Amino acid sequence: MNYQEIAKEILASIGDKENISAAAHCSTRLRLVLEDESKVDQQALDQMDAVKGTFSTGGQFQIILGAGIVNEVYKELTKLTGISEMSTSDVKSASSKKLNPLQRFVKMLSDIFVPIIPAIVAGGLLMGINNVLTAQDLFIDGKSLVDANPGLTDLAALINTFANAAFVFLPILIGFSATKRFGGNPYLGVALGMLMVHPDLLNGYNYGAATLSGDVPVWKIFGFEIEKVGYQGTVLPVLVASFILAQLETYIRKITPSALDNLLTPLLSIFITGILTFTLVGPLTRSAGNLLTDGLVWLYDSTGFIGGAIFGLIYAPIVITGMHHSFIAVETQLLADIAKTGGSFIFPIAAMSNIAQGAATLAVLLLTKDQKVKGVASAAGISALLGITEPAMFGVNLKLRYPFIGAIIGSAAGSLFISMLKVKAIALGAAGLPGIISIKPGSIIAYVISMAVAFVVAFVVTIFLAKRDAVKTANGVNGKAA
Repeated sequence: MNYQEIAKEILASIGDKENISAAAHCSTRLRLVLEDESKVDQQALDQMDAVKGTFSTGGQFQIILGAGIVNEVYKELTKLTGISEMSTSDVKSASSKKLNPLQRFVKMLSDIFVPIIPAIVAGGLLMGINNVLTAQDLFIDGKSLVDANPGLTDLAALINTFANAAFVFLPILIGFSATKRFGGNPYLGVALGMLMVHPDLLNGYNYGAATLSGDVPVWKIFGFEIEKVGYQGTVLPVLVASFILAQLETYIRKITPSALDNLLTPLLSIFITGILTFTLVGPLTRSAGNLLTDGLVWLYDSTGFIGGAIFGLIYAPIVITGMHHSFIAVETQLLADIAKTGGSFIFPIAAMSNIAQGAATLAVLLLTKDQKVKGVASAAGISALLGITEPAMFGVNLKLRYPFIGAIIGSAAGSLFISMLKVKAIALGAAGLPGIISIKPGSIIAYVISMAVAFVVAFVVTIFLAKRDAVKTANGVNGKAA
């Protein structure tokens, strides 16, 4: 490939170098922040063999080129534009200036929770392994693997301890990530998180029972009583407390003489934030978090398969807006409080959407005569089945329209089944075929059946819509939007 020529063509198609305010790349895509996206010549980009697809999200215009190619094209692009090489975080920072307040809020949640997802995924998957060892009737009638093999008891207990760690000490993870995102010292955020799960406090999971029995311990200070209760497995309290900590630290640092900064700033920041956390912020946000979780569980249980089908239908459009990143915070709380919630119902529905997007893309692969579309659809369809839908959704389905319609209908059908069968996830992971390992052991067969429903419906509806359009057009399905 002539990478310099590709870079020149891309540059001409996006309005030349004057239209680029920031540029970076990930493993497969150019990630550009453009001054005016209306200047993009979409038709010219679509006709380029090297371009596998394009889409705009979160203030970034992204061009899919593929692994290996994107690195070389980016090098040539920086030479042509004179823009110094930037990281994806630099581009995210530049693109955030173009977002509205709601988009900024969603991006903030994404910035906080995406870095801690690996720890949550690891804990959840270990929980799944523990469930496989301890679930009754999964492999042996009337027994679990531990019951049948007592030698596995301590192994299961060890795995369970490893699995719970990320959720028991969740405020520490969030404290670091959130305080860093809000502009404070992340290690003060860690200290705040540790304070909220200190072993001298009543374990937050036992707070409900202690309240009913009247055994909640308190500090008695100057005639006031402050509950000595921890915040294990909570999300909202530490988010708000981290924001207060970061703002307070910044303010104190401004007014403190530099000679006393290292002494007074961390001391006052932690002490004042800690007092506010246990007197006001913690109790209020704990109640708000419980109401939110209870409300979501009630909504899911009350609306049943109808609500599940509607959620499945709109999940992909939500992804287009980027709003799906806000679900990470909700899922984290659902998983942290798994004893009450039973797990996350969002993850299985997301998986149905991804499977349906992949199925619709593979239907296009079967039907289209355009070799470029075939090349994109083959890789993108498989990628979507494995949980990565951007290439399929933006590179094929949205551009042709009818596959996207087929995909959301398939997603609704799969989500209807998975909601009716009450399938929930006990971990985050790749929402697609690999998501099997994130599902509660007793629901794995139901998950597989629902995936099959989503795939078949999306595939068949996409073919039906393509044939219908073929009747209306002389050229039939040729890789262009009907």
